[in-house]
Amino acid sequence: MRFEAVMEIAADAERVWQVQTDIDRWPEWTVSVRRARRREPGPLTVGSTALLEQPRLPPAVWRVVEVEAPYRFAWVSHAPGVRSRGDHLIVPLPDGRVRVELTLEQRGPLAAPVGWLYGGLTRRYLRLEAEGLRRRCEGD
Repeated sequence: MRFEAVMEIAADAERVWQVQTDIDRWPEWTVSVRRARRREPGPLTVGSTALLEQPRLPPAVWRVVEVEAPYRFAWVSHAPGVRSRGDHLIVPLPDGRVRVELTLEQRGPLAAPVGWLYGGLTRRYLRLEAEGLRRRCEGD
């Protein structure tokens, strides 16, 4: 199962990267995250982990598997029967704005039933994250 949200933001890649990788502050700008806590200090690097608590979902530990600052990071989380991969892509546009592409891909023997049960919620949370990121980056 694959889910995606795309949003154009009137801010440069550095600003969006700064907000997006300050994971501990996500609950300030998206209601899709109740609590977020980095488990290691410092910049986001491969191997960094964070605990996310989201409404109506069990807490999940996410581990960063790819980083290309200030344009992209990907992380993975595991639950019984499902491996989730979240990609956060920042694409600079010619006019100084960016396009943010948020994707969540789920694989494993339970990915289809989980996608069916939680697909609407997942799409909503990705949209809320993209909209909240836009508001935070454009408003500060």
